[in-house]
Amino acid sequence: MTVDWNLVASISMPIITLFLGALLNKLIESREKLIAHLGYISSHRVRSAEPDGEPTLVNTHSVIIKNTGRKAAKNVRLGHTFLPDVNVFPDVDYTTNPLPGGGTEIVFPTLAPKKEVTVSYLYFPPDTWERVNTHIESDEGPAKIVQVLLQQQPKPWQLKIIWFLIIVGLIATVYGLVEAIKWYAI
Repeated sequence: MTVDWNLVASISMPIITLFLGALLNKLIESREKLIAHLGYISSHRVRSAEPDGEPTLVNTHSVIIKNTGRKAAKNVRLGHTFLPDVNVFPDVDYTTNPLPGGGTEIVFPTLAPKKEVTVSYLYFPPDTWERVNTHIESDEGPAKIVQVLLQQQPKPWQLKIIWFLIIVGLIATVYGLVEAIKWYAI
């Protein structure tokens, strides 16, 4: 069986162009991209100041908001059903606004590209973390909520090899399908 290189080139060029176009679009286009994830969730038993006093439970959690885009995010809003004691790190400018239906929003006027803000909460039972936060959005739309798993990240050279093998496999699969169609058509 001989390889029809014209066919290989005509199949692979649109696929390569697709990947190059997506890469070029990602590199050139400036836009905000908000992601958010839940940090730690914990409950602490705090001893009383009196020797015979009952310990008090204190609940905490954090929300991390990051702008992974190339453009500053405007009016990043973090909604709450109620606003417990909070700590914002790093210390950036923000305001708190009451909502018409009850609840409160923390508003960050701008979140620069590649900037990350952590909002830590402190509250007491019976309140739990599920009942605190409602929404995270900016003027451009809602933030993408990501589930974070602790795992080891592959090295960049391993990722390049994997992507190379995926592209080669995709080209070979498409070529094989075209050859099979040509063979059955005869």
